[in-house]
Parts: sequence; structure tokens; C-alpha cells
Amino acid sequence: MNRTITYHIEKSYQNIYELLKEKKYPHKLVLQLKQNPSQILLNGFPTRLQVELQPNAIVEITINELESSGFVPYSLPLDIVFEDEDFLVINKPARLPVHPSIGHYEDTLANALVYYYRQEPSPFVYRCMNRLDKDTSGLTLIAKNPLSAALMQQQVKSRQLHRTYLAVVEGSLPEEGTINAPIGRAEDSVILRKIDLENGQPAITHYTCLEQKNGLSLASITLETGRTHQIRVHMSSIRHPLPGDFLYNPDNHQIKRQALHSHRLQFTHPITGEAMDFLAPLPQDMHELFYS
Repeated sequence: MNRTITYHIEKSYQNIYELLKEKKYPHKLVLQLKQNPSQILLNGFPTRLQVELQPNAIVEITINELESSGFVPYSLPLDIVFEDEDFLVINKPARLPVHPSIGHYEDTLANALVYYYRQEPSPFVYRCMNRLDKDTSGLTLIAKNPLSAALMQQQVKSRQLHRTYLAVVEGSLPEEGTINAPIGRAEDSVILRKIDLENGQPAITHYTCLEQKNGLSLASITLETGRTHQIRVHMSSIRHPLPGDFLYNPDNHQIKRQALHSHRLQFTHPITGEAMDFLAPLPQDMHELFYS
């Protein structure tokens, strides 16, 4: 989606390039602006990136979306926790894929958002910043324009986007702990992952036991890395698998999906720099599993 950002200049800059560097614009967007001077206004008039800036000037930068995502619009209910011009946070239900794939070409979060924004005047490109497994519920972050996506991706890479999960696991979990075990792809499977000490990628998971009840533990979990199925593989590796996990705990059918929920997201607003903090409570099926 198109986005216009206004900067009220408070100090001198050698040129607009210097301003964009300070605001952490990615190189690709800077090139786009260089090739389209009409997207840069200085005190209301088109200008070029080489122009010097003085205090009290007003710079308007327009980031244009070039094309829409080619997903089929599909009407699905959306639990929108927050939305502004730059991103939205959605409390995703379990059994909703975040992206189309084989067998799920229309019934995904991507299709639902294409439908939601179908009447917007500018194109919408689906950019999910923290992809969740289909059967993992909870907070999902979607960028609404190229700039916010690039800046939030920088936060992901620098581990400034903090994710906290709630999980129900089997057994009496220790009060707290860290699992540091590399994860790799299991042989003869494109889906299954395993602990692979020789060829796996580094993976670190921290957990805290919040409560124990009826042979189960409710855990708060944070990640230092983001490997596929990381929580599910790591908790299974210490003999505390998640109920309902058909891949890593196939004999436990206490719940119809893995008991895992994206509970909290913390990050910095990509444009304003404001600290953002969102929570999604334990969903009903996990609440019933643990407390019933």
C-alpha cells in the first residue's frame, strides 16, 4: 500500500540522502525514490535527493506499492488487535494458514487480507513478519507498505522483535531452563525437523514454568532463533512435548492441534520509533485443556 511520510526537519542535512540514511531506508527504496523525484517534496514542491536540508524544512516522502499480491480474495473473520498506516497485528486462530500452499489456495490469512483491502485505492502486498504454523494461534504481524516491511525486517534480523509464546506441555516442567540444541531437517521428510548436532542450525529456546496441573505444565517461552518447529522440537527433545502435536507427539489427542500460542509481540514502531507491546490471551481450547 502507498504511504506518505512527513518529516519536520530540525537540523541541517548535507542532502536528503543523509536524512534517509538516518531513517534507515533500505537501498532498494532509495533507488526507487531517486528514479521518481515526484515522490519527494520539499516544502510542497518536487525535489531531488541531492538537495541540502535546513532546519524548519518539511520533507514529504511517498513510498509507492508497485503491484498487488496475486492471491484470490477470500472473506474470513479477522481478529484485528491493532492497525495503523504501517502495520497491523492480528490474533490468528488455530487451523488458519498464514500463506497459500498446496491444499490451501484460498482459505489463508493472506487471502483474507487481500479481501479486507480489496477496495483500497493502492495495491496491497502481503508481508508477514512472523509466520506461525497453521495450527499455532496468536499474534501475527503484517507490514502494510514496503518501508515498514523493510524496517521491521531489520528488527527481526537484529532480534529486536521479541516474541513470547504460551505452551501447554506434558509432565512437570522445571521452573525455568534453556534449550540450546541445533535443529535440522529429518531424513526423507520436507516437513519434519529433529535435533541435529552435526548439521543442524543453531537454535536456542528459553522457558519458564508458570503453573502445573493434572500432569501438564503451562510454560512461557521466548526464542533467540526462529527455526522451523523450534518450540515443538525442543520441548519434545527434553521429554515435555506439546499435546495435540501430530508430528512430534502423535499419540496425545487431548487437543486438536499443538497447544502453542503466540502470546506477546514487542518491537519498535518502524516509523515513529514508539515502543509497541501487544498481548493475546490464552485461547479457549488451550484454556480448557489446562484448567479443565
